[in-house]
Amino acid sequence: MKVQELIRNGEGERVEFKERFGKEVIQTVVALTNTYGGHVIIGINDKGRVKGVKLGKETLKDWYNEITQNIEPKINFRIEKVKVKDKYVVVLDVPEAPIKPISYRGRCYKRVRNSNKIMLPSEIAELHNFYTGKSWDALECEASVRDLEKKKVEEYVKLANSTGRRKFKEDWLTVLKKLSLVKKKATWAVVLLFGKEPQRFLLSSAVHCGKFKHDKTVILDDLMVETDLINAVDEVMKFITRHISVRYEFEGKPRRKEIWEYPLEALREAVINAIVHRDYRIPANIQLEIYDDRIEIWSPGKLPPGITVEDLYKKEHQSVVRNQLIAQVFYDIGFIERYGSGTTKIIELCKEHGLPLPEFKEIFNGFLVIFRKDVYTEGYLRNLGLNERQIKAVFYVKEKGRITNKEYRKLNGVSQRTATRDLTKLVSIGIFEQIGITGRGTFYIIRRQKEDKEANKKTERGQTLNYDKN
Repeated sequence: MKVQELIRNGEGERVEFKERFGKEVIQTVVALTNTYGGHVIIGINDKGRVKGVKLGKETLKDWYNEITQNIEPKINFRIEKVKVKDKYVVVLDVPEAPIKPISYRGRCYKRVRNSNKIMLPSEIAELHNFYTGKSWDALECEASVRDLEKKKVEEYVKLANSTGRRKFKEDWLTVLKKLSLVKKKATWAVVLLFGKEPQRFLLSSAVHCGKFKHDKTVILDDLMVETDLINAVDEVMKFITRHISVRYEFEGKPRRKEIWEYPLEALREAVINAIVHRDYRIPANIQLEIYDDRIEIWSPGKLPPGITVEDLYKKEHQSVVRNQLIAQVFYDIGFIERYGSGTTKIIELCKEHGLPLPEFKEIFNGFLVIFRKDVYTEGYLRNLGLNERQIKAVFYVKEKGRITNKEYRKLNGVSQRTATRDLTKLVSIGIFEQIGITGRGTFYIIRRQKEDKEANKKTERGQTLNYDKN
């Protein structure tokens, strides 16, 4: 890409403007190498105006040396002067580092949108392990073979053979050694997967489940799931089905069809993702929270290197496995169908169920998935340009089931003319459906989501770009 085009497009994740050379230039070089690579252009101000730089005979060589002498490990990059609008600017062409992280004076930086952020110790360790092919769960711990449950391993062998993804004929201990789950000592993976008491060795490997009324001030049910990772999936799902509703449809067949308010397969996929991909080095449990209008699943650890929240909404995205041994066992028994397909599957299942897209967020040094009952969240309604009165009316109908013009006026303290205008807009954009033509018998209900194709399209656009907190 030409320099003029880079300047015209402005700063971003891969482009940074600097008016002069200094330590911030070196920080940006390091941040770019630790992310996706990019360009630093010196001689451009923050507004994208070409200011130019004064260059001596040895200037480029001196800048190159200063950068390479202050970063570890060393990287190769290109530096050149380019004439733009009768002035010289200096362009640093920075590649993505093959082995990360790169540091500047002992600190590591990463690129987040158009700024540089200091990396946390956990991020540095994970980045190093990822690019050196190491996996935390493959490290040995203090547990021994005596702390493992033979029956659990034999059940895994049986399931893995039945899926056709493995063909084990050895005894259970030989299988564990063959998979590198047991070395001289037991690995973290084998303890968490097949241990008699996994939480004795890693207390924060549990799943904390809660059912709340409106907010966290009223707790209706509380459960700490403390077991091995494989059995934890079923235990968590039992808790979920105990606290969400189900209806039945009869289709002329001997058995009735269960219709849960959330797609169970999508919830199970999210639970498995949380268990398999969380960062077990962080001393916190996975948290499952069920509210009247949503379900939240938070797991410790942000997304692995090379994956962004935006990537998760794409049908095809890179698969980066944080816990390689744990993921392999879950794949062997059919809990994981295909690496990198989990979020795509969740999104499609929510669409088929008539629910809004799930919300993916990086928050509180972890990863959060939110499932909502319906599309009409406050953030979505604001994206449609509704005013406060209309938003209040939508929530009123969600609770009461219907609203009349008179009730709208009473709810918002407005005239009949204003109420009619507001309600007409809600009908025209497809949120409300008017029942009755005119007169006292007229009222408004929420239009059925499955029939509202336009609403679904707007939901997909709005929630892909906006991740609203409750």
